This record gives sequence, C-alpha cells and structure tokens, in this order.
Amino acid sequence: MWDYSFEIPNLMILGIVLLFFYSRPRLALRRNIAFIWMVLIETWTIITDVLATCFDNNATAYPMQLLGFVNMLYFVAFFLRSYVMYLFAVSVMKDTLESNPVIRQIVSAPFYVGVGLSFYSSIVGHSQGKLFLFYVDRLGYHSGGLYCYLYICGFYYVVMAYVAMFLFWKNFRRRREKYGMILYNLIICASYVTRILLPRQLIMDTFVLMAILVVFLAFENPEFYLDLRGSAFNRLAFSEQIEENVGRYTQIPLGIVVHDFHEMRDIYGSTQIEEGLAAISKYLKQIFKRATVFYCRNGRFIVLTQPGTDLEEKSGIIANRFKHPWKSNDMELYLTVGFAIYDVVYEIEDSEVVLTTMLKFLDTVGKTGRVRPMHATKENLLQTIKEKEIRGHIERAIENNSLELFLQPIVDAKTEKVVGAEALSRLRDDKGEIILPGDFIPVAESSGRINELGEIIFEKTCIFIKENGLRNLGIEWINVNLSPSQFIRTNLSERYAAIAEKHEIDPSFVRLEITESSMIDDGFFMRQIDAMSQKGFKFVLDDYGTGYSNLARLKRCPFINIKIDMTIVWDYSKEKDELLPTMVKAFKQIGFTITAEGIENPEMVDAMRDIGCNLLQGFHYSRAIPCEEFAKRYGKK
Repeated sequence: MWDYSFEIPNLMILGIVLLFFYSRPRLALRRNIAFIWMVLIETWTIITDVLATCFDNNATAYPMQLLGFVNMLYFVAFFLRSYVMYLFAVSVMKDTLESNPVIRQIVSAPFYVGVGLSFYSSIVGHSQGKLFLFYVDRLGYHSGGLYCYLYICGFYYVVMAYVAMFLFWKNFRRRREKYGMILYNLIICASYVTRILLPRQLIMDTFVLMAILVVFLAFENPEFYLDLRGSAFNRLAFSEQIEENVGRYTQIPLGIVVHDFHEMRDIYGSTQIEEGLAAISKYLKQIFKRATVFYCRNGRFIVLTQPGTDLEEKSGIIANRFKHPWKSNDMELYLTVGFAIYDVVYEIEDSEVVLTTMLKFLDTVGKTGRVRPMHATKENLLQTIKEKEIRGHIERAIENNSLELFLQPIVDAKTEKVVGAEALSRLRDDKGEIILPGDFIPVAESSGRINELGEIIFEKTCIFIKENGLRNLGIEWINVNLSPSQFIRTNLSERYAAIAEKHEIDPSFVRLEITESSMIDDGFFMRQIDAMSQKGFKFVLDDYGTGYSNLARLKRCPFINIKIDMTIVWDYSKEKDELLPTMVKAFKQIGFTITAEGIENPEMVDAMRDIGCNLLQGFHYSRAIPCEEFAKRYGKK
C-alpha cells in the first residue's frame, strides 16, 4: 500500500502559487513560460500519481488495461517533469547551448527514451521480461527491470543543470539567484534520494514543491519586475525583455521622459512624484491598448508598441494631455515630457548596447525641454559601442594595473620655473593608442570604476615621488585629482594615508584637487576635509567658476590654492574686464594662492601675471607627458 496523504496539501499550495503568479502582470519570457509549464506538469504529476496509487491499491477492482494506462500517464509525467525542471534551470541561466540543435537533441534524448519506455511498458510489459519500467498482471502493478531508469534520467538532468550552471555562472546577476539555483537543484536531487529510500511514501512531490517555491522566491516573484505600485514593469524587466528578444524584435519602442525630473522631484517631493508617475503609467496603458509599459527610473518610460503604430500621432496626444495637471493627493503636478523615437536601435544584435543607447538618449531628451519627438541616430549607437569598448579597456587597466601616470608642469608666474606638477591618468586601447580623458573619465564615473582609477593614480604618484624625489625634480608638490564620487567615500582618509605610509611619502607632498561639485553638502564636505587634513593632506580647488561656490563658502575651507578654470582664463584673454582681476584680488586677500589654467601663449602669460596669478599651467609650457619623460626632462643630473 502507498501513502499519498501528502499530495492533497501539495496541490493546494501549487494552486495558490499559480493564482498569485497569474494575478500580477508578467512578461512572456522564456523563463516565465518554463515556470508555468513546470507548475502545471507538477500538478499533472501529482494527480496522476494519486490516481495511479488509488488504482494500484485496489488493483483487482480494475481492468489490467486501465491499470497500465493510468501508470503509463504517471511515468510520462515523471519524465516530463524531470526534463522541464532542467529547462527552467537553463532558461534562468540563459544557456545558449540549447540553441544548438545537436546539443538539444542529446540533452532531450533521455526524456524521449523514458516516454517511449513508458508506452512500451504499458502495452507489452510482462513478468518474464526485463526491459520494462513496470508491468501489470492479475495481481496488480509491479516494478520492471528498467525501473531504475527513472532515477538515471532524473539525476542526469540534475547533473546537466549543474554543468550549465558552471558554464554560465556569470549570467547570474544577483546573489539570491546564484544561491537559489544551487538550492533548487540540491532539493531536486534530494527528492530522488528520498524516493529511493522511502518508495512507499509519496513525499517526493513535497520536495519538488519546495524546489518550486525556492525558484518562485528567487526568480519568479512578479514584484521583482514591477514598479510604480504595479502599474508598470521596471528596468530589470525591460533589460530581460530586450536581452531575450535581441535580433528578433517585433514591437516598436517609444521613449517618454519627464523634463528636468530631479528638479521636479525636489519641488513636489518623492511621494507626490511617484503617485504622478503611476498615474502617467496608467494613462499610457489606455493610449496604447496592446503595448507593454516599462518605467526605467528618473522619469523615463519605454512603451513597446505594436507594429504600424503612428508614434508621431501618439506623441502629440500624450503631449496635449500634459498641458493639464496630474492629480496627487489633492496636489496638482505640472510636468512636461519629451519623446524619443528609436529608428535604428534594432540594427544591432547586442542587447546591452541597445538598452544603454535607449536610456541614454532618453536622458538627453529629458535635458532639452523639447516636446516634439527626437529620433535616435546611428551616431548614438556608435557612441554607446565606443563607450562599451572603453569600459573593457578600463576593466583591463584596473586588473593589470596598466593605467599610466602623466605629469603636466605648473610654473611660477614670476620666474616661469617649474615648481609643481599635476598628475593625470592616461588609458591605452589594445593598439597602444591613448584614449583621451574626456572619453574615458565619464565612462569610468558612470560605471562606478572611477574610485579604482583614482586610487591607482594616487599610488603611482607616491611611487614616482619615492623613486625620483621632489627635490631632485626641482618641484615642491604634485597635484592629484579627486572625483566627487571618490570624495564621498567615508574611509578615504584612511585609505590614502595608508598608501602614503606604505611608500614612505609625506602626505603634504601630494595636493588633492577637488571640484566645486564635491562641495554641495557643506556638513559632509567639512568633515571629510578635516579628516584628510588631520592625515597631512592639503587641498586645491580645481576648475573654479564652473560650479556653485562663493567667497563666503571658500573662506571656511582650508584650500591652499584655487585654480581658475581655463574657460574663464580664455574669456578674459580675449576681452579684458574687471571681474577676473577683482576675483583674484579677493582670493589673495583671503589667503589663497591662484593658478591660471589653459595658458597657451605669451600674451596669456602676461595677462595672468598682471592680474596677480601666482602659478600658471597650460600647453604654452608643456602638455602632460609620461612620468618617465618628466623625470628625465626636469630631474637634476
């Protein structure tokens, strides 16, 4: 007799999972489809298992043909479940091996063999043969000589899932996905072991249910892919939609972005803006009846519409709606939007490039204030491809510590002798050609790698000072740039002090240049400055005139030097006025020394010296040169 008392609760739990899954919006992704099939087939397996058990427990009351047929249904369901649970695993891992027809046939062969054996055993199985999974006689159901093939097939697919996991481990984006898939396969493996050890207790389906719940929590919870209170899919969902359909897109994308989103959020508040965005999302669903709406943060919507949709017409309708306010808790939100039409994004089969191009172009549209639709061009795609290549070069430079240190001399305005230098980073591509800082610095900042680059240059500057000696070079200090994202690191003072100590360098030899954008939060800025100053570091304000600083703020900051941005220097050199001389005089009265950047000719030298600048820097004296060349040019023999 078999005990199937566990099966009814299992069916009820599966029903709840399916009900919740279908109650929320979902995308027709390969993984989602595989999950639905897995749950449905497990339901079928439980039903046929219970049905076959009832018949087998009362075998003499039913015809032999009916017993064989019912057991055949269960065995087919068993093999199908093993195969589909493997297919779900590889769909999560984005296993590209399945696209190879030969590999697909090899992987699916055990399943087809199992189904064939199930039919064969049902029709011709008997007690005298050994090549059967089971057979039925007048006494009822019996296991056949090949019954163990159930477990061989099951363990085969578990092993194949682990092989795929090993090959495509990098495709897991989150820790919960990695651990979820490991646990999923471990539970499936445990289910087979339990069935072998306790063949009369039908608890294997309980283990399978546990595995389904694990992947539901790790991968299939619809809330992972929804935003704006469920009114739109989020950026993660959009990324997976693009990635899965790369090269075979059918829907037409339309981008919609709220102009000056961050300013609007500051004005109305985060809660009100979120409610307004949810209302916008619902409105877009009304305008585009058969479309999918995605919200990609920062006021950006992507609508995937049906072919043949007139995007210009739809954009006009939406723009007219934005002439009226959106209501949020009795508050009226006055917003404007821009539109992006992507005529060329589907010309490339790289999902990362497509996604990045679409979102970056939306950001561009959002800053223009333009209402009429803007069209993404091939240049936008090429720029994204270029930036992707640069990201690769940055990763390799960090991994191989191959970022190069260049130095640009800074001279005394009166004597025109070199008294200092600015450390600048240089990156090379695979051909050895230099990538301009204006190209790779923004990419490093957007990818979050600017901290590593900055730390590498700081350490290489310390090494250069130790190996060459500032006195031997005839200079007193070297300036090193700190990006705003570096400056907000809470452990910055400890890390930089440790590097200086490691190379036995006095921190005062290295002056840290920061820009005005680092000074937005006064409280944190002063705490960070104090912490760094206590370690012996000195600070220079870089690119003055491009940010929000004023004399009142600067008086409170312990800068030893202020560098006037080159655009201001150039403007003054073209047309003299009283603004820059007055500003330089005020700075010097406070106690700052002044560096003029962008000096390109003798006339600019005279002009900056005449208004009182202490230091000069620019191509007139030297471009940035490799540190080795700097040491040879300026080092004492």
